Amino acid sequence: MLAKFLGFTLGLSLLGASQVHAREPVVMERHAGGGVAFHQAVCVHNTGPGVAHCLARVRTDSQGRIFAGQVFPAKTSAQSGYGPTDFRSAYKFTATGSSSTIIAVVDSYGYPGAEADLAVYRRQYGLPPCTHQSGCFNVVDQNGGSRLPKLDVGWAQEQALDLDMVSAMCPNCRILLVQASSADNGSLATAVNTAVAKGAIVVSNSYGGDESGVQKYAAAYSHPGVAITASSGDAGYGASFPATAPGVIAVGGTTLSPASNSRGWTETVWNGSGSGCSSVFNKPVWQTDKLCAMRMEADIAAVGDPYTGVAVYGPVGSHNLSGWMVFGGTSVGAPLIAGMYAALGAKPNAASKIWVSLAALYDVTSGNNGTCGGTYFCVAGTGYDGPTGNGTPSGTGAF
Repeated sequence: MLAKFLGFTLGLSLLGASQVHAREPVVMERHAGGGVAFHQAVCVHNTGPGVAHCLARVRTDSQGRIFAGQVFPAKTSAQSGYGPTDFRSAYKFTATGSSSTIIAVVDSYGYPGAEADLAVYRRQYGLPPCTHQSGCFNVVDQNGGSRLPKLDVGWAQEQALDLDMVSAMCPNCRILLVQASSADNGSLATAVNTAVAKGAIVVSNSYGGDESGVQKYAAAYSHPGVAITASSGDAGYGASFPATAPGVIAVGGTTLSPASNSRGWTETVWNGSGSGCSSVFNKPVWQTDKLCAMRMEADIAAVGDPYTGVAVYGPVGSHNLSGWMVFGGTSVGAPLIAGMYAALGAKPNAASKIWVSLAALYDVTSGNNGTCGGTYFCVAGTGYDGPTGNGTPSGTGAF
């Protein structure tokens, strides 16, 4: 009842007043089927070198007001937006993981309502409870302690998205939320190292920024046997760190729609999905594309278009209220793919297996994310392309 109340009453007033959502412009996207989606970034974009921004985008109206619980366009899940059953159907994924596996979510700033909001999402979709009391859910600061940072609503919404997505794909895993004290690269790198030190074999990172001065942080995103995912960016063509770090599994975004084909779904490039040829990191030996002499992003992709977004339960503004929202951005794909690695207990060598497991991926062959001279850097086609990497998951073979 709360979600319905928020969606149709507060969605027209209080939610639009949130100072968080007034910070970023509303984007209007027209889709091939004639639909229109309005959405905006939930985090302030970086204000200079060395600062990251989260890559979640929330669906709104034309004025930037959130309609929590909205049902447009209609989806197959219980709330507006795709849910766990949709992800598993689209990507032919059945594994559910083990309580012996720890998956970490790294983000910035605090989110006091994380456990309570996560409980609503998991209950809605029939996922088992995951609480601090049972040892399933834990929150630490960037150094592994209990001095949690102050609330930032935008980053808290990012955390809600990430926690819901890893839960959807690995409902039996233990979850470790590591909250960096700020959004600078140094704090986030420290948080990643802490996650690994705390036993995580998978670490999800849904944030990014430019490559200025980032070489010294790359080691934090390369731990043998640990799957470290990162969102490729939401601004279209152009390289983003940490997605360009050689040890990372860089995840792009797609438009995911139901279809009357044998798969039951179809995907094209989401035009906001980030891609690019790094200017600072050497090419990993397992990466085989020909035109980029340096590290190329992305490696793989999953749903990211806010128009075909995902259901999330989390904070809806600066009024201590939570509700159902629809999210997109490459922030969706990083925790989804991370959850798949965790559900399988996979211990990969960065993205190397993805590059030799093409039969276990759906090739995304249409769409683009910008202007790049017509090359695969920004234009999809048969085989590898920057916006969606080698494709999207088809079962477990690529992990």
